[in-house]
Amino acid sequence: MDGSKPCYCTIIDKTSQSKFLCYTRRKSGTFSICLTDAADVWSTDYTEDALSEFRNKFALKSTEDYILKLRSACGTGSVSVVVQDTSIELHVGSSPGDLSVSLPRLEGPQATQELRELLFRMADSLTQADSGSSSVSPVKNQQRRPPEFEPRRQQKSGPSVTVKKRLPGNSLINPGTKKKRQATGVAFDDADEK
Repeated sequence: MDGSKPCYCTIIDKTSQSKFLCYTRRKSGTFSICLTDAADVWSTDYTEDALSEFRNKFALKSTEDYILKLRSACGTGSVSVVVQDTSIELHVGSSPGDLSVSLPRLEGPQATQELRELLFRMADSLTQADSGSSSVSPVKNQQRRPPEFEPRRQQKSGPSVTVKKRLPGNSLINPGTKKKRQATGVAFDDADEK
């Protein structure tokens, strides 16, 4: 793969505990590494020549190799950021000789446009992922469903508890007691008094 498929991962700044979204994209012949905290956007673009220099500098075989290294570093938490006035420093790996990229901050309308494009790109990738799963057979689709959303199935093995049928007059709330009957009043015999 040539890095045309975007990569998304979250990074937590260890000093300020701020979250950042790191993503890569390829647009009109340039490869971009971007970082955002949903308020500001930092981005750097690499042409094919600059990208090949970058790969040679850090002994990477391909752009995909860099993306895999970035993803694995995000997964292990060995990615860090240092926020500066007009840029941000992205460090991939824990040793000083590992990958380090400086990303300048995008200003005003350019940052807004980049966030808008990011939002719709992520929505498109989610839509494609959802539509791709519908082509899968229904049996496989059921296997991917989280177990908390599946209906409960009756287990055939083991002792089963028999449910006693409620007798008329027994209370639903307290089954051991009978329902109290409403008082019917006192019946007086008028014939005996005369």
